[in-house]
Amino acid sequence: MVSVRPSRAEDRLRLARLYAEVASERRWIGGEPPVDVEARTESWSLEGDFVAEVDGEIVGNIHVDASKHGYGEVGMAVASEWRGRGVGTALMEAAIAWARERGLHKLTLGVFAHNERAIALYRKFGFVEEGRRVKHYRRQNGELWDSIEMGLLL
Repeated sequence: MVSVRPSRAEDRLRLARLYAEVASERRWIGGEPPVDVEARTESWSLEGDFVAEVDGEIVGNIHVDASKHGYGEVGMAVASEWRGRGVGTALMEAAIAWARERGLHKLTLGVFAHNERAIALYRKFGFVEEGRRVKHYRRQNGELWDSIEMGLLL
């Protein structure tokens, strides 16, 4: 059973390791290896940050970076073996509830155009495509990837 809770200081190292694990796939998030896990651990922001746990193991993370303009930028990572098992849904529910509690009027995110499962998840929650950044992200292998910008009015 997946449970979601706010991230705590003692989670930072495990969160940095999860980020490094997903980055090593070179497909789903902006980060690519090598990831400086120690630096990432030290800089991890806990405000607006949630973990998904199964039996004490962190299997996913979502972060809402609230701006002074009333919107929040969302970033999410789920361990490969836990994708398609409700982790993203549980994390998104927590992030949306947190954003509403803080009076944010909108959530935004960027997702790689090839990440169809993530796009389907965001659409399930009412996110709509607001634009596309063509050949926006240069990957280490030289490829240029599009990003779909999505938003949800709360």
